[in-house]
Amino acid sequence: MEAGHDALIVHTGSVGWFHASNHYLRYICDWMREGVLIIPTDSNKPLTLLSFFTQSVLLPPGGEPVLVEDIWQIGPIGREYADRPGDSVVKTAEKCAELLAGMGLAKAQIGRIGDRTSLTFWAALDEFMPKTKFVADNAILDRTQKVRSPREIGMFRAAAQLISIATQAAYHVAKPGVTDHEIYAAFTQAQLSYGGETGDGYQIGINEFGTHCGKPYGHVVRPGDLINLYVSNVTYRGYTAQTARMIAVGGITKRQEEVLEACIEGVKRAERLIRPGALMRDVNNAAFEPMIERGMLASPEARTMPYNWAPMDDGSARLIPRQYVKNIDWEAQGRKLMHVYPATHGPHNPNLGHSVGMAGGQNSFNISSHNYDRMEEGMVFVLHTQWLEPLSAGCNVGDMYVVTRDGFENLSRHTPLETHRIAAEA
Repeated sequence: MEAGHDALIVHTGSVGWFHASNHYLRYICDWMREGVLIIPTDSNKPLTLLSFFTQSVLLPPGGEPVLVEDIWQIGPIGREYADRPGDSVVKTAEKCAELLAGMGLAKAQIGRIGDRTSLTFWAALDEFMPKTKFVADNAILDRTQKVRSPREIGMFRAAAQLISIATQAAYHVAKPGVTDHEIYAAFTQAQLSYGGETGDGYQIGINEFGTHCGKPYGHVVRPGDLINLYVSNVTYRGYTAQTARMIAVGGITKRQEEVLEACIEGVKRAERLIRPGALMRDVNNAAFEPMIERGMLASPEARTMPYNWAPMDDGSARLIPRQYVKNIDWEAQGRKLMHVYPATHGPHNPNLGHSVGMAGGQNSFNISSHNYDRMEEGMVFVLHTQWLEPLSAGCNVGDMYVVTRDGFENLSRHTPLETHRIAAEA
């Protein structure tokens, strides 16, 4: 109403591996697949959903859409798919225009919320409704992602507990002789069996430098390895959690121990400052103090900080060093590692952390040196300190927090932040 809209149209597309392209419909009405939701401003007009216009096999989605009265099945059509004329996106726009006209909104002001998958739909709707004023207004929903309700925090808490259960499963199986596939599988089975929704939202990295983090490829754990469990998304009922933990197998180098110590201490220093009213800049800068004290960094300022994926100082592209790096498990598959990753030393990102939200959502805020916002009760975020030195040392550790009335709750406290140690003997 404040924006002057007579209705909102919310579009969520479908992307690879049968995922919705954004979190908006899940947040509004708990619809897990693609759809177009019409939300009239007038409360006496019903919410209407148009869906089933892609080839997604999610049928039916989990549960009913909340608050919605009518659901229209558009149907994926086209010559290749169904040997029928037509385009599903155009058909969706056509029906959407018809429904809006039936609500008396053919000449209205309507807010549009979507993402890059929405562009073709918006263009078709413009053609069908030339007298309607459409206004892009994602901010209406994006603003709601900054401070969470008590019930939402309960979902985040459950997702974080899934991570803790899965991390302990990974600790249980990790030992010399097992593969990254087996560790990843143990983590996955544990969290999925207790209600996790996906198995593709986290990474594992293992080598003797602690500097790689990706998907499993067949690395066999050996003494001297550093293992990074970088959990960037375990989802419970649409809400996600994020943590990072390190595992050391047998003895590691002095430099590796120094890097692990600096990163762990950084998270702990930042954690002490979390409370309503705390400046996000101060929380960020506290985490980089241990690195500055050890001569690893000169400043916590993001603008001046080296980081792993940075371009050159003048903004031009950086050439990744071409060099043979021995990797016997990769070579056993007939491949060779011929580049050095990361291309430069420093943290993975030039900041400490960011908000944690729903699956498919974007960060509503970053915890960085240039963020002068203050923390509020109900904010949920991850603090992860990271440091990588090519072919030398690396660490990525972090916990997930919610700001409470008098301080904070560490949602991922059930597994210690400290490095998990595994004996060198199998």
